[in-house]
Amino acid sequence: MKKSMLMLALIPMLGLTACGGSDSSDSDDSTAPVEIINEVPVVNAGADQTVTSAQEVTITASISDDDEIVATWSQTAGTTVTITQVDSTTITFTAPELESQEVLTFELTVDDGTNAVVSDSIEITVNPQTTTTVPSLSSWIINNELSSEKISSTSGSVLVNVQVAEMVTVVEDSVDVEYAYVETTGIPKYDVTITESIVEQLNQRPKAATDFSSGSTSAVAGQVVTFGEDIGYNSSTENCLDTGGDGYWPPGPGCPTEQTTQAYFPAEPTVIDETEEACETGLGKIGLMVNGTSIYNWGDGMSEGNNVWYSLAPVAEQYDVDICGGHAAQGDYHHHFYTSCLATLVGDSSDAHSPIYGFAADGYPLYGPYESANTLAVSGWKIRDYGLDASEGGCSTEGERSCILVDPADISQGVETVANGPAIGESVTTLSGNVLAADDGYFYEDYYYANETVTGAQLDKHNGHDTNDGKGYHYHITLTQDADGTLIPAYPYTIGPDFKGELATNSISQCATSAAGGGPPGGGPPNG
Repeated sequence: MKKSMLMLALIPMLGLTACGGSDSSDSDDSTAPVEIINEVPVVNAGADQTVTSAQEVTITASISDDDEIVATWSQTAGTTVTITQVDSTTITFTAPELESQEVLTFELTVDDGTNAVVSDSIEITVNPQTTTTVPSLSSWIINNELSSEKISSTSGSVLVNVQVAEMVTVVEDSVDVEYAYVETTGIPKYDVTITESIVEQLNQRPKAATDFSSGSTSAVAGQVVTFGEDIGYNSSTENCLDTGGDGYWPPGPGCPTEQTTQAYFPAEPTVIDETEEACETGLGKIGLMVNGTSIYNWGDGMSEGNNVWYSLAPVAEQYDVDICGGHAAQGDYHHHFYTSCLATLVGDSSDAHSPIYGFAADGYPLYGPYESANTLAVSGWKIRDYGLDASEGGCSTEGERSCILVDPADISQGVETVANGPAIGESVTTLSGNVLAADDGYFYEDYYYANETVTGAQLDKHNGHDTNDGKGYHYHITLTQDADGTLIPAYPYTIGPDFKGELATNSISQCATSAAGGGPPGGGPPNG
C-alpha cells in the first residue's frame, strides 16, 4: 500500500542526514517523519428507484478513495434477482414479475484493505405491471343463472348483475382499437340484512308518516331483504306495479326496469390534454359499477335561482334512495355515491386499498373509498366561504350566496355576481317534498378545487390519481367523516366533475354542455 512504501523511502533519507550533517548543537536541519493519513472510502449506492415488473434496472454507485478497493454488491431483501457484475460500481438486473408492490434492497460494501469495511444500501420499489385487460374483465360480477326475485320484464324474469364481459376489437379509422365490452340488465343482486340501526333510520325520516303506508317500515331487525322487496313504502306508480319493486322505494322515483345495456370501455384510456376543452360529466350514465348498475354524477337536474344554483343529488335526494343508496331514473337504476351494499359484494373491508367498484365511461377504473388500511382517499374539492373576498373564492357576503366562481377548478379566475341563491342554512323543499337546510355544500356552486399536491391519498380535480402502485390512473369513490365519526359522501362522490380521459364515439356517456350536466342520452333530466 502507499503508506508502507513511503515509510521505507524515508529510511535512507534519514541515514544520509545523520552522516553528512553538521554536528553543531544549534543546527535545526533535522527532518521529522511525515504522517500519511489513509482516508476512509466514501460510498453512495445511488438514489432509491421505483420501477415496474420486468423492467431492466441499472444502479450506478459512486466511490471516493485514494487506494485500490474491492467493491461487492449483494441483495439483502426482496424477491431474489440475478445481478450482473457484482464487483463493479454499476450493476443491472431485471425486476421480478410481481402481483403486488415489493421493495428490493441492495447493499454495496467497499474494502480498501486498511480501514474498516464501509457500506451503503439502496431500495428499489417494484410495482406490478399495469394491465388494463385483466382488471377490466376479472372485476365484473358475471351471472347468467340467477334472476331477480322481485324485478321482472314483460317477457319474464330478469337476470341480475353482468352477463358479458369480454375484450373486443373495433376498427376505427382503419385502426384496431381494443375495448372491454360489457352487457348488463342493470338490475343488481343486493341482499340486505336489516339491523336495528336501519330500522331506526327509516322510521326517523321527516315524512315517515306518509312515506310508509302504515306510518313506519315493515322491515324488522334480522330480516334479509332482497332487491325490490316491499318494506312498506308508498312507492311511485311508475313501473312498480307492472315490473316489480312496489314498497321498496320511497315516494318520488319510479321503480327500475331491465336495461339491456351494452357498454364499451377503452382498454387504453386517452388522457385529455390540459390545453384541450374539458369534458364535463353529464346527467345519465357516466360509467358502470361492476355489478352492472349505472354510475351517475353529482347532479339531480334541479336548481334554484333560475338555473344558477344546482343541487347535489347525494344531499337533495338523501330521502329518495333505497336502503342501498340507489334509485331509478326512467327505469335506469343507479348510484350517485358510495353504497355499502356494493362494498359487501366486492369484499371491501377497509383493511387495505379498496378494490375496483366500477369503470368510468372513459375507461379508467373507479376504486372504493380507501387508499390504504383505514385511510380514506381525500377529495381535492373544498367548500367555499362566501364571507371571504373574491381572491379566496368568496363574495364578501357572509352567509349569502351572491356570486359564483368563473372556473370552480381555478379560483384565480375570479367570481361572477349572480342573483342570490338560498342563504346558508335556509330551508329548501326538494322534488319529493322534503324540507332540508341549504347549508354550505348543498349546491354544486358551493365547491372549489383547492389545488392540493396530489400525493398519497390526495386526489386531483377529476377525483383520481396515479400513485405508481401498479394500478395506473384511477378514480376513487370519496367519503369523509363527520364529527361523530360517521362516514358521509364527499363531493364529487365518484367521477368528475370532469372526465380525466376522452370519451369514445361508442361511449355510454357524453360530455355535458352546461353546468347542470345536460340530460341523459335519449331523454330529459332524470328524477334522481
